[in-house]
Amino acid sequence: MKFDLDKFGIKECHDLLVGAVLPRPIAFVSTIGANGVNNLAPFSYFTVLSSKPPILGFGIGSKRDGGKKDTLENLEFSGDFVINVVTENLVEAMNQTSGDYPPEVDEFQVAGLTPGKSDLVQSPRVTESPINIECRLKQILQFGDAPRINRFVIGEVVRIHIKKELLEGNITRAERLKAIGRMGGDFYCRTQDLFEMKRPEIQKN
Repeated sequence: MKFDLDKFGIKECHDLLVGAVLPRPIAFVSTIGANGVNNLAPFSYFTVLSSKPPILGFGIGSKRDGGKKDTLENLEFSGDFVINVVTENLVEAMNQTSGDYPPEVDEFQVAGLTPGKSDLVQSPRVTESPINIECRLKQILQFGDAPRINRFVIGEVVRIHIKKELLEGNITRAERLKAIGRMGGDFYCRTQDLFEMKRPEIQKN
């Protein structure tokens, strides 16, 4: 079948895209608001954009009423955020934070997670996560029309915290990390079924 997405509504476009682009890593984003309340929310439109300079990006949709989500309000206030990697032991807590809570609710408390002080940014880290990526906001790109505006947040990595037992040299061993990926619908995946392929060696004349 062939689909022209300009003929579909937002839900149909969303379902087709998230069912085709998978598995997707999860950016478990922690921020702090102008009211001093910590916020924690998962976003699966997430990727690395550049290694040097180290740049990451993740997408944020609007609330159903067209308003900005708390994560966006917070990072516009503080100019920074932390991305925490979701592992198998954190998946239930991550899911708890995906609800649409009011700004005065601290999702760390909702999920039973511990905020830790970051080194170089205001936003807290999730201490239970084995990898925390401190980022400073560089740019926010905007797409779509009100009320369903989508934004892509671009941040520069200023520090990465990785638990020592996950590392082999500077390489994070995926089988030790046990990260969780996002699929379509309400489905997730584990990242334990691994295989290796070497890149082809091209003979140059």
